[in-house]
Amino acid sequence: MRRKDFNMKEHGFVGHLAEPDVGSDRAVIVIMGGEQSLLPGIKFAERFADYGITGLSVSLFGAEGLPDAPNQVPLDMFIPAVEYLREKKGIEHISVYGQSMGSIFAVLVAQYIGGMENLIMVSPTHVPFEGTEKDKKTMTGRSVATYKGEDIPFISADFSKIKAAKYYKHPDAEYKVTGMWIAYHDAYADVAGTEKAMLHVEKTGSRVLLIAGHEDEAWPAEYSVREIEKNLKDAGYDKDVKVIVYPHGSHLNGLMPNKNREKRLYRMIPLIGLMYKTFGKYRKENLRYFEESEKEICAWLVSE
Repeated sequence: MRRKDFNMKEHGFVGHLAEPDVGSDRAVIVIMGGEQSLLPGIKFAERFADYGITGLSVSLFGAEGLPDAPNQVPLDMFIPAVEYLREKKGIEHISVYGQSMGSIFAVLVAQYIGGMENLIMVSPTHVPFEGTEKDKKTMTGRSVATYKGEDIPFISADFSKIKAAKYYKHPDAEYKVTGMWIAYHDAYADVAGTEKAMLHVEKTGSRVLLIAGHEDEAWPAEYSVREIEKNLKDAGYDKDVKVIVYPHGSHLNGLMPNKNREKRLYRMIPLIGLMYKTFGKYRKENLRYFEESEKEICAWLVSE
């Protein structure tokens, strides 16, 4: 497996490439979150490379030349990333994979930059949200994303009445959810605001794979998946669309790093169960969902 790192000064984006030794005619842009994420994007790029698909992880914040938090992240930096894959690597078949917050940017890349054969959204939201400062608590009043210097429309969530990481009972959930789940649940109730900020998946021209857990404890991902599905149907979208909702699925979902290479990371799974209580309660099921969704995702990327 061949690897290459990218930085803003030289390349116009911060990222990490993992390429099969024999090369590939397919690539996937991986969007997870910050440069210092608990689950680094390069590990996901490497997992795609295991399947013979070049993976290019692009970081959103937390590195030199990038915002220090998820706030006003410039979508423009994906332009040189796509150009690198097309012009330098000669790859024609490019897809984009976004997990959690990365799902926002996956849609925006497919919509604004275009040319993505497949759009895969895991544990997604259907609207961009307000940016935060580095403390992850202070809201900025600006969008999490910009394009050509302008804010992408967004919704604001009210965190003043709850603690984002604390678990609560909620009448609209069959299981305990975090304060963050409640804040976004309430924000989605603003019909006018969400309609204005809605991600336009129907403008991407991509085949769409949507994956969510029915018991996502971080935010209402299944609700977002159903909203996207409905909007695509209402728009008469003529590309392939597939929806997968795992019955006891957590927010931690989708493709995972290579288990054999990342043994230290997998030893941390019990700690993940403390953070994501659905995962902790249904650990066996969620580990199986990892395997199932990995097969679904990689099969989707190579199907016509």
